[in-house]
Amino acid sequence: MVQKEKKKPGRPRAYDPETALDAALDVFWRSGFASTSMDDVTAATGMNRPSLYAAFGDKRCLYLKAIEHYRIKMRDQVSTAFTEDRPVREALNDIYDHALDLYFGNIKTPLGCFLICAVAPDIPDDPEIRRIMSEGLNLLDNAWRRRIRKAQDDGEIGKSIDAATLAKVASGTLYYLSIRARTGEPRETLESVARATVDLICNA
Repeated sequence: MVQKEKKKPGRPRAYDPETALDAALDVFWRSGFASTSMDDVTAATGMNRPSLYAAFGDKRCLYLKAIEHYRIKMRDQVSTAFTEDRPVREALNDIYDHALDLYFGNIKTPLGCFLICAVAPDIPDDPEIRRIMSEGLNLLDNAWRRRIRKAQDDGEIGKSIDAATLAKVASGTLYYLSIRARTGEPRETLESVARATVDLICNA
């Protein structure tokens, strides 16, 4: 009897970390940290638990990586609008448009901003997440402030209100748009709110 040669084990299936993080982020974005199980994450990513733990650590480590992944995506979406040398009204409108594109990324169920709608509820129980959130919001405020101050120096915006205050108004509108997008407000209505905020800032 001829003995069959044993098959060598195949190579483990390779996973693209960015694709896996996108899938995990989507699950956390919809359900939040507490309501998301590792079974939910394995189903979304197609990775088994050992592979997930090897690639990202435990559930909390994966959550923190998803937060950072989102922050990078958001930064890349709006960075050009903040830094390009063009009329400030056009730049501010673009920032809001990019944000709404992100908030309405899922056409059937707009999710709003991941940080504001999904991560913020975890702040009271987790000092590290509170620190990450605070740093992220401060970075956003500072980006607004620098762009508005440049516009003030260029004579596009008056100086009756300081740039730091106008920056917080601009950020506050982003948070409002995020929450209202998640609650089902039509995009057209939120675009009108964004345009009104730009008018307010530019006419300050």
